[in-house]
Amino acid sequence: MQSEALSAFVAKTLDDMKGRDIVTLNISKKADFADYMVICSGNSNRHVKSLAQLVVSECRSNGVEPLGLEGNDVGEWSLVDLGDVVVHIMVDDTRDRYQLEKLWEEE
Repeated sequence: MQSEALSAFVAKTLDDMKGRDIVTLNISKKADFADYMVICSGNSNRHVKSLAQLVVSECRSNGVEPLGLEGNDVGEWSLVDLGDVVVHIMVDDTRDRYQLEKLWEEE
């Protein structure tokens, strides 16, 4: 799956599971580790964990093997590394604190 299609697939998967404020950023001109970043909020630590696990499961079902899953033990911020697409799922306080959209926003 190409990176643009994968980022759209991930965003739809998160939306289907009631992820909130989903943002997809094209970071290909700013970073060499990925082409897209998908950022999403969950309602609680449990919701963040569930969203991350769903992304991993759905990607595997569609032939994309995740390279890693970090932060799912606590659930404040989970990161799913899909290679060309990096997925950040956070509770609101953590998302407000780190403001990844401002750091990586497109110009």
